[in-house]
Amino acid sequence: MHTQSLQLTVSPSAGTVSAIHIADEHPLAIFTLAHGAGAGMDHRFMEALAIALAHARIATLRFNFPFAEQGKRRPDAPAVAHLTVAAAIAKARELHPGLPLFVAGKSFGGRMGSQYVAAHPDPAIDGLVFYGFPLHPAGKPATERAAHLHAVGMPMLFLQGSKDALATWELIQSVCATLPTASLVRFDGADHAFKAGKTDTMPLLVDATVGWLGLRTTQK
Repeated sequence: MHTQSLQLTVSPSAGTVSAIHIADEHPLAIFTLAHGAGAGMDHRFMEALAIALAHARIATLRFNFPFAEQGKRRPDAPAVAHLTVAAAIAKARELHPGLPLFVAGKSFGGRMGSQYVAAHPDPAIDGLVFYGFPLHPAGKPATERAAHLHAVGMPMLFLQGSKDALATWELIQSVCATLPTASLVRFDGADHAFKAGKTDTMPLLVDATVGWLGLRTTQK
């Protein structure tokens, strides 16, 4: 397995951010992998997910948003986050020009990725993968955060815990039902961090990702 530390240039004002590329010798796809609002790319969930995906022959380029790179708690404005996603997509293409490319992320990172893709349609991107889409703030059920997803004309995979406080099951289910290209996978008992008692959900997340990815690459 190959691991490489990189720097991505976001913009003159936002500067550069750290990134880590992990891949086995013969990957089948490349994911850009963005972190959530509460932790950076080195969070144990992000690292474990990247390693598990690599073992499943999915290369990843995980990266920090500028706020995480600078040790700040307040997430970046969408415009800055979108530029960061764009830089990661460009680097992923450079690293693996012949592989299917997917924009993926945990919570905030997934939402920023989908916002960018909705505003910048790109046929070279094969799909979106959400590891817990943050549909609404905790305790405030709503669906406004999903409005932009209707502008995404590519396959989307939603991996959601049934006890996710940031996406009540009934609401995320209703949202996905209105999106013709969406697939929704339920993880019973899991919260927003995919904690579900003593169940190790990481293999389940990867299995669901690989199963869906196989359908996408076969169809393409």
